[in-house]
Amino acid sequence: MPDPIRAATVADAAAICGIYNHYVENTAISFETEAVGVEAMQARIAEVQSQFPWLVYEEEGVVLGYAYASKWKPRAAYRHSVESSVYLHGDASGRGIGKQLYARLFMQLKELGVHLVIGGVALPNAASVALHERMGFKKVGEFSEVGRKFGRWVDVGYWQLNLKEAQP
Repeated sequence: MPDPIRAATVADAAAICGIYNHYVENTAISFETEAVGVEAMQARIAEVQSQFPWLVYEEEGVVLGYAYASKWKPRAAYRHSVESSVYLHGDASGRGIGKQLYARLFMQLKELGVHLVIGGVALPNAASVALHERMGFKKVGEFSEVGRKFGRWVDVGYWQLNLKEAQP
């Protein structure tokens, strides 16, 4: 059986948009309010991959999820810290795909010299909190009413994972 996890390509942008735009249009998980187009997603993939991994999970030619890391902050002293993101197609939830994507992403980030991974989670989101905590993240803070979407205020919790302490 071939490895279902691979580096994303710009050809994956439409499938990634299909996954991501569901969250944009129907949930407060993403703070974007407008669907992202394929060309914009292609640019995002290329920008991320100029520094960090962007991975997809694919079965039988269908992208079921993706994960990537991006700069935490632009200042030089932050260069060893990243923010991670993982999104799954609705049919892929509960199958361990998010955990597999994160495990591979963190292994590659560690090889790149990344020290700390930060996960921001729009709250409430029990599934995302559970995934992050299963991966070894520890909650370090929460901002109240930091975003507004669908006519309501949304809180964001932050978790962090020190890759030196992470389990392989």
